Amino acid sequence: MTSTVPRTGTVRLAAESVSLAYDDRVVVRELDLQLTDGSFTAIVGPNGCGKSTLLRALGRLLRPVGGQVLLDGRAISRTPTREVARVLGLLPQTPVAPEGLTVGDLVARGRHPHQSWLQQWSRDDEAAVSEALTWTDMADLADRPVDELSGGQRQRAWISMALAQGTDLLLLDEPTTYLDLSHQIDVLELVARLHTERGRTVVVVLHDLNLAARYAQRLVAMDDGRLVASGAPEEVLTEQLLADAFDLEARIVPDPVAGTPMVVPVRRLR
Repeated sequence: MTSTVPRTGTVRLAAESVSLAYDDRVVVRELDLQLTDGSFTAIVGPNGCGKSTLLRALGRLLRPVGGQVLLDGRAISRTPTREVARVLGLLPQTPVAPEGLTVGDLVARGRHPHQSWLQQWSRDDEAAVSEALTWTDMADLADRPVDELSGGQRQRAWISMALAQGTDLLLLDEPTTYLDLSHQIDVLELVARLHTERGRTVVVVLHDLNLAARYAQRLVAMDDGRLVASGAPEEVLTEQLLADAFDLEARIVPDPVAGTPMVVPVRRLR
């Protein structure tokens, strides 16, 4: 098992012996994880292993039944919600906008953590929304209702909202779900640009191991509620891990485009 402790970098978000449950059903068991500033991490694993549950806990949507999540060294559960929202943005797996809400209005909602009854909508808010729409190529669709967009455009709109929120930590739960391959690449290219050009620390849950290996610097593999491997894609994606965690016989070959590990399935083992 690869170490979960990064060699360098400031730890921004950490899980310390975290256990997570829904009612009496434990989903994640005593998991330790550290996410460093400026990193791009993909959480992978078979269906039902606890990936999305872990992301919800990291985003303060689910309180651990054991252990704690730390944001910049402080217990996230004891940090005020508005303060967390100024630092950390979370996009759930299938975000839903109110019927008829336009793209511009959705993106403007990203500014709510920066406002109060003393500080209402400002020129800074207007500039942040305009920049986010322009940066994600959504400015021409600002007046379009979100529910009229294609799947790829809808994901761009939600990412625009997170960008307008101004957080430097971004958690995304399966942002490519229900998208065709070209739109999956489009969304992940945008997320990669947020990481490289805007310096965002990114944590993303992905099902596609090959895309995870291509875009993320670090993979965190889970199985049955536990972390089973963590490290660079070439360290994590091994034939043995695929057999143990995914019940999959596969071969690992170099991606002909990116040079990263590429999984070639052979057969299901059980």
